[in-house]
Amino acid sequence: MSKILIVEDEVDIADLEKDYLELSGFEVEIEHNGQRGLARALSEDYDLFILDLMLPDMDGFEICKEIRERKNTPILMVSAKKDDIDKIRGLGLGADDYITKPFSPSELVARVKAHLARYERLIGSSVEENEIIEIRGIKIDKTARRVWVNGEEKQFTTKEFDLLTFLAEHPNHVFSKEELFREIWDMESIGDIATVTVHIKKIREKVELNTAKPQYIETIWGVGYRFKL
Repeated sequence: MSKILIVEDEVDIADLEKDYLELSGFEVEIEHNGQRGLARALSEDYDLFILDLMLPDMDGFEICKEIRERKNTPILMVSAKKDDIDKIRGLGLGADDYITKPFSPSELVARVKAHLARYERLIGSSVEENEIIEIRGIKIDKTARRVWVNGEEKQFTTKEFDLLTFLAEHPNHVFSKEELFREIWDMESIGDIATVTVHIKKIREKVELNTAKPQYIETIWGVGYRFKL
């Protein structure tokens, strides 16, 4: 449930806004004092702010400016003033919308829903989850290039990480040394496939409890290696 803070000194208007928004499924809180409203806006988590422009102790412009310096939460400004200069100033300070009194409660609800939906889309598109591989106690964060074994982070060189990740992404598939060399080293060390054996040994030292009896990277004699599920 989205949580909204209304900062409005006219009690009747604030209560009307609150009633309509709650009927639409929002959780709504009210502050009639600008300074207290700002303090709550900065210290608590809300999904949208509705700010009256004309408040006795601190106007909505100042509240908007202070909030926008700290948060990207949508701000809807409300005012009885119809001057374009006020709209321009409010939007210039970071408000997302400006609605002039008197307005219909249904219009307010529609604008609130629109801005919340837009903000959720922006947040969803800007935050990408790291790509994670987890197999029997090994956690590989491909995005951050980090590896944990049973909760303990291990340090891997670039090629060690690439080789471990490639094998983990193709579990139970047997790869020859030549195939692994081509996949991981490409043209960097032409002809020296022994480097695959060396890197497998180093990886095992970091992920296996007993390198003599590996649980993860198995040697298939005469063929190559596989990552066992």
